[in-house]
Amino acid sequence: MEALLFALGGYLVGSIPFAVVVSRLMGLEDPRSYGSGNPGATNVLRSGNRLAAVLTLAGDAAKGWFAVWLALRLGAAEDVVAVVALAVFLGHVFSVWLRFRGGKGVATAAGVLFALDWRVGLAVLVAWLAVVVASRYSSLGAVVAAFFAPVATYFLTGSEPFLMATVAMGALLLWRHEANIRKLLRGEERRIGEPKDNGAEQPG
Repeated sequence: MEALLFALGGYLVGSIPFAVVVSRLMGLEDPRSYGSGNPGATNVLRSGNRLAAVLTLAGDAAKGWFAVWLALRLGAAEDVVAVVALAVFLGHVFSVWLRFRGGKGVATAAGVLFALDWRVGLAVLVAWLAVVVASRYSSLGAVVAAFFAPVATYFLTGSEPFLMATVAMGALLLWRHEANIRKLLRGEERRIGEPKDNGAEQPG
């Protein structure tokens, strides 16, 4: 019962669609109505409003961090914390407020990793950032991070529940980026900063 309650709380926190909330508060178009239609920071950036994109990124990462941090703060067992980590991520990807359609989970996963262990979060962030800066493909950075996160978790925490949670998140990230992966292989993927009308899929 405790695990179920923690999971439900994590899911509801993760379901908060910051891309939509921030866009509405700033008088911008709904991010689901342009570009990839993805309610995430990368697509919000394609509106041309960088502040909105930054706020969306911060909100999505913060909710992932907060849910896991709170579970740890409340003294939840390691396996329960791992359940919360996965639940808040699932909340973002399948938001109850967006009819179970949400973002791709990159920022939320980053927040989760920093809460589980800051060393894991930092290592994965550096890997993601290096790929994105070098290639300007946000999706490629997400794919690399999805593979790297379980490895970093295994070596830096030694926690089997945390490892299983990061493996599950990584698998879901890859699934959510299937279209991006196909476009990368065909050389058709758009880079960060492309105008909002190109329709490219991007992570968020």
